[in-house]
Amino acid sequence: MSESTIQPALITNVLPDSIAAEIGFEAGDRLVAINGERPRDLIDYQFLCADEVLELEVLDAQGRTHQIEIEKDYDEDLGLEFESALFDGLIQCNNRCPFCFIDQQPPGKRQSLYLKDDDYRLSFLYGSYLTLTNLTQKEWDRIAQMRLSPLYVSVHATEPEVRTRLLKNPRAGLLLEHLKWFQENRLQIHAQVVVCPGINDGEHLERTLLDLASFHRGEIPAVTSVAVVPVGLTRFRPTEDELIPVNQEKAREVIAQVQGLQDKFRQQFGTTFAWLADEWFLIGRQDLPPEVHYEDYPQIGNGVGSIRQFLKQFRSAAKQLPDQISAPRHYTWVVGNAVEDAFQPIVQRLNQVEGLRVEMVALRSEYWGQEMTVTGLLTGQDLLHGLKDRVLGDGILLPSLMLKHDDSRFLDDMTVEALAQQLNAQIYPIGDIAEFIERCHQ
Repeated sequence: MSESTIQPALITNVLPDSIAAEIGFEAGDRLVAINGERPRDLIDYQFLCADEVLELEVLDAQGRTHQIEIEKDYDEDLGLEFESALFDGLIQCNNRCPFCFIDQQPPGKRQSLYLKDDDYRLSFLYGSYLTLTNLTQKEWDRIAQMRLSPLYVSVHATEPEVRTRLLKNPRAGLLLEHLKWFQENRLQIHAQVVVCPGINDGEHLERTLLDLASFHRGEIPAVTSVAVVPVGLTRFRPTEDELIPVNQEKAREVIAQVQGLQDKFRQQFGTTFAWLADEWFLIGRQDLPPEVHYEDYPQIGNGVGSIRQFLKQFRSAAKQLPDQISAPRHYTWVVGNAVEDAFQPIVQRLNQVEGLRVEMVALRSEYWGQEMTVTGLLTGQDLLHGLKDRVLGDGILLPSLMLKHDDSRFLDDMTVEALAQQLNAQIYPIGDIAEFIERCHQ
C-alpha cells in the first residue's frame, strides 16, 4: 500500500475516563499521524501507541490541524475507537471460489454484503479467514516483522491442482510453500477446509489433513488446528457451478473418515488437531461428540463445538433462574432448524420455572432455499414467513447473531423494527446467555 492510500483514521468513540477523553478528543476527529508516522491500520496504531511519549497529528471535525504531545505509561491505551480497523482500505479477494457466500447472494442489497475481503490484518485482529493468494513480498515481510500470529487460513486442499481448481487462481497452488514459510518464521495458522463433494473430499480430504498434520510439530507448530466444514449452498448461487450439496450419506461418510484420522492424531500429538463442524452431525443426524472432545475450542468460529459450548454456558447460567416468576411470561425463541433437537434441554429447563413459558420455533430458510439452516443465516423474511400466523406471547427472543454487527439489520436488509411492526410483536435481540436468562425471568 502506498502512503497516499492511507486516510486519516475517523474516531467514532472516545472511552470515558481515558487519556483521550481527558485531552478533549471527540467523535468525528481524525488521527493523521503518531510520532510522524501515518498508521495504516489498527495494528500500526497499537504498535505506535506503545511508546511512552507520543506526538499526535489530529484533524478536528472542522478540518483544523492540531499537534498534541502525550506522556503516558508504556502500553497504556489512549481510549480511542475507530470507524474501521483499516485506514488504507480493504485488501480484496482475488479468487473466484464457486462456494463463496458473497457470490451466493441476491443483487440489490447493502454494498457491504458484497465486499470480498482477503485481508491478513482482519485475520490477525478478528479471526476472519484468508487464502494467502494476494500478499505482496512487502506484506509477507510485515507479517514476519510484526509477528502477526496466529492467522486463519482457508486451505480447502493442499494438492496444488485441487486448490487451484477450487479457488480458480494459479497462486492457490503455492500453499505448501506458504506453510513452510510459517514454519521457518515460527508463526502459526489455524486452518479451514470447506468440503465440496466430488472435488476435495475422499482421498483429497485425507491428503489435505495429513499434509496439514505434517506441520503440527515442534515447539511452535505452524498449523495449530483444522476445522472441516461442509459447503453451504443457497438458491442464488450461479447455475453453472459444479457444486453438490452435502446430504446425510455424505455427512456420515466424512464423519467416519475424519474420526478415523482423529484417533491417529490424538495418539501422535495428544490432541484431536482436526475437528468436524457441528453441521456434519446435524446433517448426518448423529450425536454430537461430548464436551471434552473440543478441548479449548480452538475452532469455535467455524461452529466446531458451538452447540456443546452453548449448552455448557446455559447450564452454568441457569443456576440463576428462580423457581418461579412474579408475573406470567410467554416468549417465542427463534432458532435455525439445524439446532432444534440439540436445544430441547434448554427449553425444558426454562419451562420448569413456574409462570414462564418459552416456545422454541425452529425455522428453515426459505430465503436461501436451505432445508437445514443455522441460526445466523435466518433473515427477516424467514422470520416474517415463519411467525406471522403464530401467537407470539410477550415477545420474540432473537439471537443477535442474525443481525449485522452493531446494527439492527438482517442479511436481507430488513430491520428488526420493520419486522416487529409487521408481526405486531415486541422483539428482544439477545447477545449472550446472560441476556437470555435475564430476559426470561424479567
